[in-house]
Amino acid sequence: MTIYYVALAIGILAGIGGQVLLKLGADAPDFVSQVLRPSTLAGLALYGSAAFLYIVALRKIPVSVAFPSVSLSYAIVAVLGHYLFGEPFGMKQIGGIALIVGGVVLINQT
Repeated sequence: MTIYYVALAIGILAGIGGQVLLKLGADAPDFVSQVLRPSTLAGLALYGSAAFLYIVALRKIPVSVAFPSVSLSYAIVAVLGHYLFGEPFGMKQIGGIALIVGGVVLINQT
């Protein structure tokens, strides 16, 4: 069972990496050049890898546990967005992240 949780964790990390790379590619002057940027293509590849790993995880982890666990990526990306891209990060974001983390902890209780 542990290997499935490892697949889920790596999938979450791949999704986070994909999101950061997509953000890096988002400053292109037009949509076509944005899609063709190496960071965008790498981000899409990481998203594909994340989906594959999620499918592996779903073989043994109930979707009612696996899917909410993926929401941890929202919290991590929000923090990374602040530190890497200077995006706002105030009390609303902290409160939202606390709720997400608390929910994931509750769902993963055995």
